[in-house]
Formats: sequence, structure tokens, C-alpha cells
Amino acid sequence: MSADLILQPVMAMMLLTAAVWFLMYAKRIPAMQKARIPTQTWTTPEKVVELLPEAVNYPAYNLKNLFELPVVFYALCVILYATDRVDAIYVAAAWTFFGFRVLHSLIHCTVNRVMARFLCYLAGSLALWFMVGRAATDLLF
Repeated sequence: MSADLILQPVMAMMLLTAAVWFLMYAKRIPAMQKARIPTQTWTTPEKVVELLPEAVNYPAYNLKNLFELPVVFYALCVILYATDRVDAIYVAAAWTFFGFRVLHSLIHCTVNRVMARFLCYLAGSLALWFMVGRAATDLLF
């Protein structure tokens, strides 16, 4: 199996992060313009949250979340690639992590149903922790 295959879900995660970033601004800028508040008012994230409708801020919350556990995913995939330990199990788990992150982002950025979002988060996290545990076993023992 080509080690390069682990880079595909990594790139997909990067594209997901970019899509959420663009969505955040696509929702925020019109809402800020509609609010007709002076630009200097938006000096901190807390003020943005306070002054805009909750749903407008959902993509921003999701973007922050995409820099939490996915950082572990990125680092792990680079380690697997660099140590030539990529196999079909790692690739399948990486795509599973990505798939559940997509579902999590879709829910978080739109309807924001907490339990549905949490279940997607949990399933993706379990795939990631499986990868971490397996890699730790492979690399440390």
C-alpha cells in the first residue's frame, strides 16, 4: 500500500477547514453589514458573539473546533507517513475520522443539534484514538 494514501484524508480535512472558514465569513459579513454597527465595534470575538445572532456564529465555533482534535490527526498522519507505517487500517480509520468530522461540521454550522453533533464528534474521536493507540503500540513497543 502506498503511504501517500494517508495524505488524502489529511488534505480533505484541510479542505473542510477552508470550507468552514469561507462559510463563517459568508454568514458573518452580511450579518455585520445588516447590523449597521461601526466597524471598530467588532474588536473581539466576544463582541461579535454578543452582537450577532447565535446561528451566525455557528461556523466560527466549528472553525475553532477544527483546530482541536484535528491537530492530533494531522500530526499522527505525518508520523505514520514519515515512518512508513501506513496500511489499509490506518487509511480506513483516517477516512472514518474525516467522514464524521464532515457530519459534525454540517450539523454544527447549520441546525446545531447538540446530541447529533456530539455523536458524530464521539465516533470520529474514537476512530482517531484508535489510530493513536495503534500507532503508539507500533512505535513504542
